[in-house]
This record gives sequence, C-alpha cells and structure tokens, in this order.
Amino acid sequence: MTDVSATPQKIAVVLRDDLPGWQALNATAFLSGAVAGHRPDLLGEAYADGDGTAYLSTFGIPIMVYAAPGPVLGTIRERALGRGLGTAVFTDEMFSTGNDVDNRAVVAAVAGPDLVLAGLALVGPRNAVDKTVKGAVLHP
Repeated sequence: MTDVSATPQKIAVVLRDDLPGWQALNATAFLSGAVAGHRPDLLGEAYADGDGTAYLSTFGIPIMVYAAPGPVLGTIRERALGRGLGTAVFTDEMFSTGNDVDNRAVVAAVAGPDLVLAGLALVGPRNAVDKTVKGAVLHP
C-alpha cells in the first residue's frame, strides 16, 4: 500500500440535487467503487471485531457527498478534468442499464460536455478537490 499521507487526499461524490433517494444511493455506490478500483492505495487496513471476525477495508481518507444542480455538475466535471483529478461519471442513462458493458456504451455514445450527469466522483489532493466542488453543498 502506498503512503499518501504526505499530500492529504480527499474523495468527493457530487450528486445532482433532484435525484430520488434510491438513485442518489445507487450512484454513490457505483462512483465510490470506481475510486476504489483505480486508487487501491487509498484503502485502509482491513477491520476485525473483538471476536476476530474479519471485515473488508474501507477508504482511509475522507469522503464527502455533495449535491448540486445539473449545470453545476458539468462545471465541476470540467474543473476536475482541467486539474487532472481522478474523475468518475454516472449518467442518467446508467439507471436503465443492467451491466458494465451497457454502462460504458451509454457514456461512450455522448460527448463529455453533453453527458446528462446524475453524479460524479473526484479524488485527489484535498485542496484541489475542495476548489473543484465549489458551488456544490453538502448533501442533506
């Protein structure tokens, strides 16, 4: 595992503020998985309870969940890409697919600025992530 403590890291999940609860939770889970898949160095050690039962590792850094109107999500996406932050997207069309192949196909069918974003995840240096999510508020 790589030590990322020298530069404090942060994960931000930004959801469109009009999503029903089940969609917000679904998108958050998928987006968090994308970060874990590409940044396993951000995972902490595995957990164990007092009986010795082992549990999976979780992120060892802060994850904040924000909400923003659709146009702000597009702006945040552009900022994230411009700053070179790790970025994952979840589009409205992905709610109607049932597998990863179809998810990737619906994203690939649309130019980046035209994606109808339900949410996105960002990971990188804490200060860069904080600047990037400007305009979003903590999710209620």
